[in-house]
Amino acid sequence: MSVARVTEITASGKSIEKAIEEGIERASDTLKNVEHVWVSDIKARVKDGKINDYYVTMKVTFVLTD
Repeated sequence: MSVARVTEITASGKSIEKAIEEGIERASDTLKNVEHVWVSDIKARVKDGKINDYYVTMKVTFVLTD
């Protein structure tokens, strides 16, 4: 039997995909056995009428070990 835990993180990047990748990379540095990610929110920061950065809020699922 396995038990998983979910934690919520926010990451930023120049694209939505980059923000997700950066968030997963960073979470994987700290959390072991990351298995799933659910993007629950996407925001963008606008500067001079153009999107400057994207921010994604993700729920990261990882399996607990003994």
